[in-house]
Amino acid sequence: MRSEMEQDILKVLVTEEQLRERIAEMGEILYDRFHDKKPLFLSVLKGSFVFMADLVRACQVKSDVEFIAVSSYQNATTSSGRVQITHDLQQDITGRHLIIVEDILDSGNTLAFLKEYFLTKGAASITIVTLLDKPARRAKAITADLAGFVVPDEFVVGYGLDYAQQYRNVPYIGVLKPEVYTQQ
Repeated sequence: MRSEMEQDILKVLVTEEQLRERIAEMGEILYDRFHDKKPLFLSVLKGSFVFMADLVRACQVKSDVEFIAVSSYQNATTSSGRVQITHDLQQDITGRHLIIVEDILDSGNTLAFLKEYFLTKGAASITIVTLLDKPARRAKAITADLAGFVVPDEFVVGYGLDYAQQYRNVPYIGVLKPEVYTQQ
């Protein structure tokens, strides 16, 4: 496959095959937990859209999907700490079992904010599922209920994760070369 992004990747952290295998496992785990609850899969845009699509297919339960867009990075490489909702839910979640699908849990600012937000909106339960867990960056006391991979404190892109809205379509998780995001 041809790619004009390949030269910007320092190394592959999680391969396409590893992603497929782990997401299939995660789908089975979620099936066991939610097969009788008609959960609402809630994608945190934009980063989780690829993961969400694969995860929902891997978890064959009666469910529906919803999307919320938040911002805490504003094209930077670290979180500003301030979470802002840029696209809110389009349905009532009162009494619903939510599965929040996130691309990466690093500072925890976004997920701590969203968990509290959804509880105030009346969610029956909240399960946090993240593709990547980066505990070295945790600023808030929050953990995922289900995580795909633990990753080191490196700037990762691909499979939905971006830098300045680019690299989301890289089919694996890669470490971005520092010179790419330190250029002015």
